Amino acid sequence: MLNRSVLIVWPKQPLLDWAAKLDDSGLVPDADDEGTAYLIPNFESDKEAWEILEEIYPEVFENELWDWHTDESAWPQNRDFEMFRQWFEIELQSVVKDLCDDAIYDDDDDEA
Repeated sequence: MLNRSVLIVWPKQPLLDWAAKLDDSGLVPDADDEGTAYLIPNFESDKEAWEILEEIYPEVFENELWDWHTDESAWPQNRDFEMFRQWFEIELQSVVKDLCDDAIYDDDDDEA
């Protein structure tokens, strides 16, 4: 078992609406598609999980926006925790087990 917990987010309608307004390509995130899973600090209670989420949500929000549209000037302004909860379905899991024999590495480290 890893000393991490998991946050999974899926887009809700406000994100889908925002993405649809970006261009006329007709491409928008699919709310029924896979969510994005983030390893987060370990937590022991729901209260602690939500405290952690309140600390890390800006990075998650930005990552989700960046994955869809890299022009930050088109991102919504004043992205607070309430907006994050309106734009994303949130799932928090406290238990993470690693069933792989391979070492864990971060693809982002290859970019340095």
